[in-house]
Amino acid sequence: MPVSYRDIAADLRQQISEGRYMPGDKLPMLTELQAQYGAGYQTVRSAISLLEQEGLVVAVRRRGTIVRERPEKRRITRSRQVFRDKIGYYFDPTAQPWVALEPPTLRWGVVPVDLATLMGLATGSEVLVRDRVMGDPETRKPKQLATSYLPADLARGTRLAEVDTGPGGIYDRLEEMGHRPLRWSEGVSARMPSPEEAEALDLPADVGVPLLRVVRITTSPNGDVVELNDTRMSAEEFEIGYSIRRHASARLADEDGDGDDDH
Repeated sequence: MPVSYRDIAADLRQQISEGRYMPGDKLPMLTELQAQYGAGYQTVRSAISLLEQEGLVVAVRRRGTIVRERPEKRRITRSRQVFRDKIGYYFDPTAQPWVALEPPTLRWGVVPVDLATLMGLATGSEVLVRDRVMGDPETRKPKQLATSYLPADLARGTRLAEVDTGPGGIYDRLEEMGHRPLRWSEGVSARMPSPEEAEALDLPADVGVPLLRVVRITTSPNGDVVELNDTRMSAEEFEIGYSIRRHASARLADEDGDGDDDH
């Protein structure tokens, strides 16, 4: 049975995973791969294209196909707590040192369709959009994009619609407006970036690197959504981590007397 491009990609992927091809190493030339696998040019080319789409290799002019250097992944620990320092609120210790690399951009727009239901708004509702690029204050390297959406009827004519919202940011202003104590919930997902997001985060243009997406909803005590924050960062550079605690239903074996802790 003829070898398929998926078979070739799977074999090369395994060799990369096992370290037989290290970051920076050059894969054999297409003609060499043809001979190695007994496959045609297009089959081998399709296998390499699949590895390129997965971000494992990159075509470098005059060098060939190179195994990509991948950044060491950093863990963002979501401890289900909100913190505060002299600047304002933050939701994980990893991001505390990051700063806005440029002043936030403000605009009045329409709530994205995929967020309207989460905000309890009708499709087409007007919102205030606050965009920020956060990053390392020393290297100026962008780390995350943070976009806040606030209902227009809540934000219009208030300090929430100003570039500088003052000490404590929008959360202090919301609580001063009578929405205290604020409550937060969040969900984590992933998607591919738009060209603008890839450029803003300085993601490699020739490799499809997905975004790690954290959507946080801020509600007032009566349950009204007063803000939704959509944070995006490179899924190649960051991962979400959290501790796992033993529930009462998962008691130790010697506590329930059956001596068996496996299902």
